[in-house]
Amino acid sequence: MAQDAQREHWQRTYEAHPAMYGAEPSDPALHAADVFAKAGARDVLELGAGHGRDALYFARRGFTVRATDFSPVGLGRIAEGAEAAGLGARVATQVVDVREPLPFGPASTDAVFAHMLLCMDLSTRRIEELVTEVRRALRPGGTFVYTVRHTGDAHFGTGLSHGDDVYEHGGFAVHFFSRELVDRLAEGWTLQGVHAFAEGALPRRLWRVTMTAPAHD
Repeated sequence: MAQDAQREHWQRTYEAHPAMYGAEPSDPALHAADVFAKAGARDVLELGAGHGRDALYFARRGFTVRATDFSPVGLGRIAEGAEAAGLGARVATQVVDVREPLPFGPASTDAVFAHMLLCMDLSTRRIEELVTEVRRALRPGGTFVYTVRHTGDAHFGTGLSHGDDVYEHGGFAVHFFSRELVDRLAEGWTLQGVHAFAEGALPRRLWRVTMTAPAHD
């Protein structure tokens, strides 16, 4: 399956380039940590934690972090980094493939962070299901911060098309988000903001989306 090939491609990438994104936290993680702290969050679930630059930053900020990814190689790097930094007690790792239902109980975390995870090789239907599962896992009033490449990106509409606004470049398949999709995913949430930014040398064009789950009874 093409998605299995994507998993193997990421595994090889992490093995060959263990610090491919550097050690400093991403700008979205800096924003998210401030938002989470202001909301009184104590624990953070990160989906697609990669090699851990953001997970370790959240731990340094005082959060308890559950770092998840579909790559055991990446998670191994995170565990090693957490121990080396004296953060082992604050960081737990878990293999999670977001193509499957999330293995977390209802109202089990204060905050969820996902940097470019939702725009991987996922169908629109699976993305919608995933956001519903994130809402289930969040405690009432919890915050979800995610980033995605969007249809204004230079790679949108080019390269190998997988359909459903997914295009592949250099072995990496990306689902490019329209604003309509962002708004649809926010139905039933409070959409706090959609911030456009650029990252990397191309540069990649992304949105940072911040939204809050309802404070149900």
